[in-house]
Amino acid sequence: MKNSYSRRDFFKMGVGFGAGALFSGMSLKAGGHKNDGFENGMRIIASGNGIRATEKAMDLLRDGADPLEAVISGVNIVENDPQDHSVGFGGLPNELGVVELDASVMYGPTHNGGAVASLQNIKNPSRVARLVMERTDHALLVGEGALQFALAHGFKKENLLTDEARKIWLKKKEQLTDDDFWFPPKSDNLEDEIRSFVETHGTINCLAINEKGDLAGVTTTSGFFFKIPGRVGDSPIIGAGLYVDNEVGAAGSTGRGEANILNCGSYSVVEFMRQGFGPEEACLRTLKRIAEKSRLQPRLIDEEGKARFQLNFYALNRKGEFGAAAMWSGANFAVHDGKVNKMHPSAYLFKDNNTK
Repeated sequence: MKNSYSRRDFFKMGVGFGAGALFSGMSLKAGGHKNDGFENGMRIIASGNGIRATEKAMDLLRDGADPLEAVISGVNIVENDPQDHSVGFGGLPNELGVVELDASVMYGPTHNGGAVASLQNIKNPSRVARLVMERTDHALLVGEGALQFALAHGFKKENLLTDEARKIWLKKKEQLTDDDFWFPPKSDNLEDEIRSFVETHGTINCLAINEKGDLAGVTTTSGFFFKIPGRVGDSPIIGAGLYVDNEVGAAGSTGRGEANILNCGSYSVVEFMRQGFGPEEACLRTLKRIAEKSRLQPRLIDEEGKARFQLNFYALNRKGEFGAAAMWSGANFAVHDGKVNKMHPSAYLFKDNNTK
């Protein structure tokens, strides 16, 4: 069932942003899924590149695995896939050609979490993040400290820069300026080639709830392609890229991390669910807040005042209801409801005329 909200309808919802927060031409389009609540007491939801993760995670839940182990094992499939260029092995590097990974985990029953950022040479940052949660009194380790922590726990150093990712990085480096000693790339469609890699792969978020009603989540990424070394996105930031409250629900994100960090996005989604809104609407309301704040930075909006970037939220509440929303149309997400594992269209704020 699909629903669309007019500006007047959305104003009546009482989001509390005031009339100035209503964008001209804003589209509030609901997704195509139907929430029936629990049937078997288990749900797995993931970002659009997570269909294999949801399958793996549900298999583990059925076998009695802890929900955190289930979601981490699910995203490990993507972290280990060299063809996914913004997660783990094969991730696109920073401007120096170095792959730096970020990840966070959060476990509902203990309301504890762990994260790593700017981690080099370790393929599965999600598992290191779990160890930060379980084996330290810290919530976040970064850079060399995160690497040494991983090595102390038996992780092996690996070269994460695959030949394909290196070639993409090299093409980007060659096109930067005509005033250096790098020859320009031969390809006439370089931008399209790079964009196809960057936009068709993404950070992966995965959330789960088991038969007991316990929630857990994980978010993992290699971040922006050609980022400044040391840049940390939203994925390892608890409350931005991931947030779990066992009494309410869980939320995670993919997309422009800076916008999410500045608005505590995943925390906001969970708080809207605490107020009684469903997962999809909670995601939409958070996106609307972020879109409004983006207007304070003109470089982030187009001539119509709409955000220039994509940002996605995924949410799962304690009832087993799920939802997702994107800043722009065309996004989707994966859900395993215990019976069927399939993709669903995300709700959205703005309509991209280039998508159906």
